Amino acid sequence: MAIKDSLLPEFDQEMAITRRVIERLREDKYDWTPHEKSMNAGHLASHIVEMTAWGAISINQDSLELADEHQPFEAVSRAELLEAFDRNVEESRKAIEGASDEMLMQPWSMLNEGTLIMTLPKITVIRSFVLNHIIHHRGQLSVYLRLTETPVPSIYGPSADEGPA
Repeated sequence: MAIKDSLLPEFDQEMAITRRVIERLREDKYDWTPHEKSMNAGHLASHIVEMTAWGAISINQDSLELADEHQPFEAVSRAELLEAFDRNVEESRKAIEGASDEMLMQPWSMLNEGTLIMTLPKITVIRSFVLNHIIHHRGQLSVYLRLTETPVPSIYGPSADEGPA
């Protein structure tokens, strides 16, 4: 079995769950934060959406220079969040679909102002830096939903607000 064939079902499942969580974020809560050291809800959701593009970036490029290329995404509406999310997920899924095992094992590097931050095989970047990172921040956003009295969707099973998806 090709690596992509085991990765795509996981990618699809996690993106569907992530979309459900983002759909719940109320626009009147974008500036809400649980703590002064925390990102506000709108920035956190924008960061999650931005990360959905990193699957394509990790496959289609051999490196990313943050100082030159990275412009943080900041959505101002739920519609903007979901439009960017859907576009990014589609592009990343196509990149994964088109990736050979050999390509997924090639190294990928992240740099900041020429300083190497990390080099990992592309598959590791997708699994850890993309998927696990999205899951981590999605968990944070689900707590933000709870703390703002917003119903939390089913994630891996029923939530206190709804049954399984």
